[in-house]
Amino acid sequence: MLSFASDYIEGAHPSILEALAETNLVPQPGYGEDAYCRRAAEKIRLACHAPDADVFFLSGGTQSNRVVISALLGTVEGVISPATGHINGHEGGAIESSGHKVLALPHRNGKLDAKVLRSYLADFYADRDGYPHTVQPGMLYLTHPTEYGTLYAKEELTALRQAAEEYRLPVFLDGARLGYALATPSSDVTLEDIARLTDCFTIGGTKVGALLGEAVVFPSGTAPKHFFTHIKQQGALLAKGRVLGLQFDALFTDGLYQRIAANAVRQADRIRAALGKLRVPLAVPSPTNQIFPILSNEDAAALAQEVVYTFWEKADEGHAVIRLCTSWATTDEKTDALIAVLRQVLGGR
Repeated sequence: MLSFASDYIEGAHPSILEALAETNLVPQPGYGEDAYCRRAAEKIRLACHAPDADVFFLSGGTQSNRVVISALLGTVEGVISPATGHINGHEGGAIESSGHKVLALPHRNGKLDAKVLRSYLADFYADRDGYPHTVQPGMLYLTHPTEYGTLYAKEELTALRQAAEEYRLPVFLDGARLGYALATPSSDVTLEDIARLTDCFTIGGTKVGALLGEAVVFPSGTAPKHFFTHIKQQGALLAKGRVLGLQFDALFTDGLYQRIAANAVRQADRIRAALGKLRVPLAVPSPTNQIFPILSNEDAAALAQEVVYTFWEKADEGHAVIRLCTSWATTDEKTDALIAVLRQVLGGR
């Protein structure tokens, strides 16, 4: 069976495994105080053009989102998110279990529009009698790429940032798949732009070449008081922090992070082109490593005999949206094999 189910089904890039093996017996302090974490943090600061950035290495994406959001919010505050945001749909109520509500807003192809954000905030505060009795909007959460594989343009991120600033809301960007966004040729958003337009963002390792781990970056050096203790308290701190630091040190050496992410986008583009030739419609115009074809229920069932994919949603009673996902590790041979199966299963429609 071919598997295109997700971008974390493989282990880690060989450069990371080699670095882990080479340094395995070198004694290092724990909890992120090791030389590798310090070196990785400095490389991230350089890549972001943010010399004052606070950089922390956490165990995973859900942990990072929960720790950041709970540290930034007051006890009566909630987090604004597009309805499709990962914190709203795929994290088992992690945010709610920390005592904070997710304030979900309408989206378009996974993205939140600044006009929608402004309208929500204006309406919220216009109810002068009612709003003091409700959960207060305390921050803005975005994902880039979105859960639909779509990307914010620089103009869109700028507009969202301006709207958030008008209401004194910090902006937090979940970059679990950030490498694939940065590597997409059509994107005009750089790592430096993200550092400039957010108060905090994550750089995903789990889905972009690492065994595990995310980097949490406060680009202006404004990490909340006792943030390290927040990480510890919520179970996101590794005693052997070197494991995380060493991986990000490797990923941010000689452009490895973006280079391996570019492979995933290139392979996804090949699959999109093949689906186009087969006249298979796509549910979402995703330019990244996630592809969302609309198949008849019969074709989806036939494809499942050969390919592991993710069921995404019903398009209608007779059709399903599925997700095919490439990764940093997807080879030309694997993509060739998938395209051959697609032609075999869908070519005779």
